[in-house]
Amino acid sequence: MRAVACVLAVLFLAAASSAVAQEKHLIDPMLPGSLNPEPLPPLQNPEAPSTPAKELFARKSTPSPGLPRSIGGHSNGCLAGALPLPITGPTWQVMRPSRNRNWGNPQLIRFAERLAKNAKKVGWNGLLVGDMSQPRGGPMLSDHTSHQVGLDVDIWFTPMPNHVQSREEREFSSGTDVVSPDLLDVDPEVWTHRHTALIRTAAQDPVVVRILVNAAIKKALCREAGADRTWLSKVRPWYGHAEHFHVQIACPADSAECKPPAPPPSSDECGQELDFWFKETTLHPPPSKPKPALTLAGLPPACKQIVKAP
Repeated sequence: MRAVACVLAVLFLAAASSAVAQEKHLIDPMLPGSLNPEPLPPLQNPEAPSTPAKELFARKSTPSPGLPRSIGGHSNGCLAGALPLPITGPTWQVMRPSRNRNWGNPQLIRFAERLAKNAKKVGWNGLLVGDMSQPRGGPMLSDHTSHQVGLDVDIWFTPMPNHVQSREEREFSSGTDVVSPDLLDVDPEVWTHRHTALIRTAAQDPVVVRILVNAAIKKALCREAGADRTWLSKVRPWYGHAEHFHVQIACPADSAECKPPAPPPSSDECGQELDFWFKETTLHPPPSKPKPALTLAGLPPACKQIVKAP
């Protein structure tokens, strides 16, 4: 049965990989921001059924009223009553603030603050926080297919500096790429055991259900995990993610319309499952046609009211 499961997993991942290439910067939420972001122009026909949902959600700069609710799944949903993570905290700083993506379900805000505090215990000065969600969640114009329900957060592999960064630093600083150029392992000149300790700390938080990292990082974690390997099952290899790790937390109990992701596997996934990611066909798959843009009809019905609310 395990052999069959492995074959099915490989087939699934092979199909998924045809949509993207294993270039480290293909999915790059660390592209520079802007000091003076221009507002998006009005849509000519926002009521048209064919209007991409990402165009509608990107034009909402404030959260919807009402109680916080995560609706739908990480890659197919929206967010009501979002709260912002403060741009500067005692143990974190938000990067690329011009994107206005520092919003989340209160559960995510509490997690980010808790992880930033616990990171100090494993040698990190503090965290640089990347994208979370838009004010009303939903699909984004660039970079992500997930991050739609206020339960995702990107954490940079660059430690927080000892000063409060200027707007210029936050918008234009580069992230730390910890993967070697050949994509087969981490860069020994950059990677440290503190990176392992930080990811372990995040994975051991009870609300975390999945962490996405570059496959080379997963390889390093498997090598450095030590005797306690239970947390490794939450850490999943995926394309990109060479300069940050992506944390997904569980659906909150008060979000009845939230769709939970599949539970993590029971094993540490450090064997054949990981080997798949280092095959040439996985590292450099052929390009494929992009999927059609998601419209409101493809999201949970409540998302239409949320994006159209004043």
